[in-house]
Amino acid sequence: MEHVVNVEQGHLSGVLQGSILVYRGIPFAAPPTGNLRWRAPQPPESWQGVRAAETFAPACWQSLEYCKAVGGGDPGQFSEDCLYLNIWTPARRDNKPLPVMVWLHGGGYTIGAGSLPPYDGAALAARGVVLVTINYRLGHLGFFAHPALDAENPEGPVHNFALLDQIAALKWVQQNIAAFGGDAANVTLFGESAGARSVLSLLASPLASGLFHKGIIQSAYTLPDVDRRKALKRGVAVAEHFGLENASAEALRSLPASELWALEAPLNIGPTPISGDIVLPEPMLDTFFAGRQHRMPLMIGSNSDEASVLSYFGIDPAGQVELLRREKRLGLGLIKLLYPGVKGDTELGRQVCRDMAFTTLGFVVMQAQQRVGQPCWRYYFDYVAEAGRETYANGTWHGDEVAYVFNTLQLSPPTSEYVNERDLTFAAHIGDYWVNFARSAGEHAKALPGPISWPASIKGRDRTLRLGVHLRAKFKVEKRFMRMRMQLFKRVMKHHVTLE
Repeated sequence: MEHVVNVEQGHLSGVLQGSILVYRGIPFAAPPTGNLRWRAPQPPESWQGVRAAETFAPACWQSLEYCKAVGGGDPGQFSEDCLYLNIWTPARRDNKPLPVMVWLHGGGYTIGAGSLPPYDGAALAARGVVLVTINYRLGHLGFFAHPALDAENPEGPVHNFALLDQIAALKWVQQNIAAFGGDAANVTLFGESAGARSVLSLLASPLASGLFHKGIIQSAYTLPDVDRRKALKRGVAVAEHFGLENASAEALRSLPASELWALEAPLNIGPTPISGDIVLPEPMLDTFFAGRQHRMPLMIGSNSDEASVLSYFGIDPAGQVELLRREKRLGLGLIKLLYPGVKGDTELGRQVCRDMAFTTLGFVVMQAQQRVGQPCWRYYFDYVAEAGRETYANGTWHGDEVAYVFNTLQLSPPTSEYVNERDLTFAAHIGDYWVNFARSAGEHAKALPGPISWPASIKGRDRTLRLGVHLRAKFKVEKRFMRMRMQLFKRVMKHHVTLE
């Protein structure tokens, strides 16, 4: 039986997998190719007849090896024509529209795709949500500044094409998700790493207002946005690298997409958006420090061994401690007081980098939420699958919570090789919390149901739910979790957390 739905562009047929209908490779924008490269995404073309939405679309240009190693698996084919989304929805539903969850994948804005195995939406959809995963432009195709492109935009500079893609996908969801049983008035935007950084960026973007109603921020990082002037200099340097002096927009658009992603430092892009264009008029962190983010309930958290990712950014945790030793402004003595019992530069550096670059952001966002009278649920993820505890003795690696959220441990190597029933039981609780947030979190909600009640940090309350404690399956609410460290790192964040 064909499962045909009608969207604004035409009819789509999906695939029934058990009790879940899956629609893959749905275009939410016109291909951003040719003259549409480095422009805001345009509406997708309509089609005649029934379009089969049965296979995933290509991923944006990226490094295949890097994505396989750390990005969640094999992204398949690459193309500059990559603006597609995928939908999982329960096949049997009553007339009551379901909460919608829209996933933004991570990968430092250089790797990843909405089609990767860990992001299979079936287990979340089975809990009664409509789950959407999207692709967005990566690398220089997603973030680029050049004087020749500025000249094309009289209403103001445009550099964050990847964020505009995410906004276009959210607009498509507003227009079409009812056809899949989804409630366009209850959309939760969630993401991990660069995807979580994107949720924060859209919370700060005037262009995203009203397009989603709740946000979940998994392991976003405090690295500052790239200043527009610096991005313009880099864009000129990239053009010159390809032999284009004083390049025209036309000449830039003729560069092969397959060569841009492979550029090495200093010509590659950093893992943060560009501030100073019409998408992000001011740096995202400034928006949150000032409490000017869009008002909605948020969940935010990070993992116990986030420092595992820093080597990919060229940061050595032990070297960071050595820097603190030389740097008089922020005393190493004070830091050691905040980490009692931590021995050696490597271990101290691992924890300090984790907290400065990741944990502190949860504290900053909680305080921003309290300023605007909106609830914030904070978590700290510290569970490791039983058979992996010797390998991951320092805690949960950057990105390793994703397979628990999606209940895709069996699809996500290396865990898929050794996952057991107890790991799967723990994962089921995590998925339940996320879906409960999507279903029931509201401005006046005080707690989320689950194995233990998860209280929101409303005004005057600072609470964090530990999802796993010392790698074991346990849930525990902590008051004022790491509070002294958070207060210190929030103060010094602007000076210290950079990739320079």
